[in-house]
Amino acid sequence: MQADTLAQPAMSPASETLATVETPCLVLDADRMDRNIARLKAHLAPMGVALRPHLKTGKSVEVAARLMTGPQGPATVSTLREAEQFAAAGVRDMIYAVGIAPDKLPRVLSLRARGVDLAVILDTLEQARAVAAAARAASTAIPALIEIDCDGHRSGVLPGDTGQLLAIGRALADGAELRGVLTHAGGSYAARTPDELRRCAEVERESVVDAAATLRAAGLACPVVSVGSTPTAHFATDLTGVTEVRAGVFVFFDLVMHGIGVCAIDDIALSVLGTVIGFQREKGWILIDAGWMAMSRDRGTARQPVDQGYGIVCDMDGTPYPDLILADANQEHGIITVRPGSGGTLPPLAIGDRVRVLPNHACSTGAQHPAYHVVHGSDPMIAATWPRFGGW
Repeated sequence: MQADTLAQPAMSPASETLATVETPCLVLDADRMDRNIARLKAHLAPMGVALRPHLKTGKSVEVAARLMTGPQGPATVSTLREAEQFAAAGVRDMIYAVGIAPDKLPRVLSLRARGVDLAVILDTLEQARAVAAAARAASTAIPALIEIDCDGHRSGVLPGDTGQLLAIGRALADGAELRGVLTHAGGSYAARTPDELRRCAEVERESVVDAAATLRAAGLACPVVSVGSTPTAHFATDLTGVTEVRAGVFVFFDLVMHGIGVCAIDDIALSVLGTVIGFQREKGWILIDAGWMAMSRDRGTARQPVDQGYGIVCDMDGTPYPDLILADANQEHGIITVRPGSGGTLPPLAIGDRVRVLPNHACSTGAQHPAYHVVHGSDPMIAATWPRFGGW
């Protein structure tokens, strides 16, 4: 594979359709995906920041090609396996956006030796010293970004912790490279209104801009100021001082994003195709061959005002049935019911009929499958099969 090009899509047999492909399987509506990508790029363009898409949602070279601004990046990854796979496809500019463990530095150095500008992130003095020591030993300056805690959601240095920021920055200067600061507004997933989302985006921006100012005032270079979550990326109105935005699940969207208010149901590009395999009519159940092994165990909407079970059930064209959800799941059995309290009715499905289920969390549902079966809108023809990968 050429270093400056990404792989071309693998094509499916011309006769394969949603009516004939083996189920359960993962279906990707490329038209919705392209619309989602165009929407975020159009929103960010007037603010003059780069988009560094997170490739963890797709874990696919073909999807990555549509997300990035060029075949070499920039990109964000969440595993070194992703970094290695995308490097093999020609991507050369990546941030490994999970706190670095010292025993993973040899893999980072191996990728950098192949010409990949792979940066790591960290939020402790111990990590910074380990990165600097590995860089000195290899005679190459490993770039690192300091992770900033903008909302108490997960990890990072508090933006006002001047002592910790400067200690990390100075430790990196002893052989490594301080590339900048980075944060993720994970707290935005709890927001429910546009005003709350805009406030999350502004707090995210202020946190990294303030941290960068602290470092620069001490004479430490801080060229990159990186923010990112799908909710804040769509609701930010001012990105002054920010150099790049990272987001991932926007490429497909899902029911959690819909519950937050970031997307509509008909923006969700990913679904699981299943076949009706039975009924429990006295219980109001329809059984399909897509259980939690196909959908994942993710029940993210259970914490939202509207609980979508394991997913919203659609017909084979991708149109939702009124108030029909995958209410429960065993390993290989999905249980479809009418949403409790809705007054809806079960559709007249028969054994062998097929449905598509929109997922709670596109990343975790995608991780259950080896490939995307690509369609365009309501056309049942499978236009291509794109492989996806897993692992760490």
